[in-house]
Amino acid sequence: MDWPNLIRELVTLLVVIDPIGSIPVYLYAVQSVPARLHRRFAIRAVFIAALVLLVFLVGGQLMLETMGLRLGSFQIAGGVVLFIFAMTMIFGESKPAREIEEAGRDHLAGAVFPLAMPSIASPGAMLAIVVLTDNHTESITDQAITAGLLIVVLVTTLVVLLLASYIHRIIGNTGASVISRVMGIILATIAVDAILGGLDALNVLEIVPPPEAAAIKPTP
Repeated sequence: MDWPNLIRELVTLLVVIDPIGSIPVYLYAVQSVPARLHRRFAIRAVFIAALVLLVFLVGGQLMLETMGLRLGSFQIAGGVVLFIFAMTMIFGESKPAREIEEAGRDHLAGAVFPLAMPSIASPGAMLAIVVLTDNHTESITDQAITAGLLIVVLVTTLVVLLLASYIHRIIGNTGASVISRVMGIILATIAVDAILGGLDALNVLEIVPPPEAAAIKPTP
């Protein structure tokens, strides 16, 4: 077994899924959710994210190639979505009236957006999955190993979110609101970085990554 490559893939998945980075989005999303539903909220979000990422693992490359879409364009689109959501975390009310009404009917609706997508199953995670399971270079066995690593990272994410529920109970809604605005700035930075990465992939800009990012960048 190629342990260095295995570790590289695991680190890559940890970076792009970013379990710790999902905490502020989770705390933001559960502000109006009863505490008794927080556990179900986290489980549903991770389950949906797992389905999305596994679908991309199996057929993401084929879908993008069939539609003639470039990975860089996909990454830019995802970065724009993340940036818009980050703005809602920083300014004003978190949701339009229509979304608030829908959330009132279903407290777990927020588990799909924004937590499952685009926080956990982010555009970067989808792209990384497609790259790591390239049908042209990776065998079925290698792709199955990558799927196993993906499950490990998602289980880790679930544990982190479940612990975040206890943090939320301690700091309350006011504390969660403060954290969400601070972390919204960080999320906006991540979104801009994703857009720049997409422009780099399309050769519109030439961006030199920091040393640590270059070390874990997936190779086609």
